[in-house]
Amino acid sequence: MSSVAEQLNSVIHKTARLIELCSALQEENDLLKLENQQTKTALDAAKINNKELDEKLRVLKLAKSIEGTSEKSLDIKQKINEFVREIDKCVVLLKK
Repeated sequence: MSSVAEQLNSVIHKTARLIELCSALQEENDLLKLENQQTKTALDAAKINNKELDEKLRVLKLAKSIEGTSEKSLDIKQKINEFVREIDKCVVLLKK
C-alpha cells in the first residue's frame, strides 16, 4: 500500500506543480495581452500621425506647385504680351 500512497503523493505533487505553472503562464499571458494592447494603441497613434503628416506634405506640395506656377505664369504672361506686341507691329506693317 505504501506504493499506492507514494504514487498518490507523486500525483498530488505533480498536480500542484502543474497548477503553479498554469498560474505563471496565465500571468505571463495577461502581461503579453497588456503589452499587445499597448503596442496596438501606439501603432494606431503612429498611423494617425502618419496620415496627418501625409496630409501636411500634400498641402505643402500643392502650395509649392501653386507658388511655382504664379512665377511661371508671370513669365508666361510677359512672353504672351511680347508676342502680342510683335503681332501688332506686324499687323501695322501689313496695313501700310
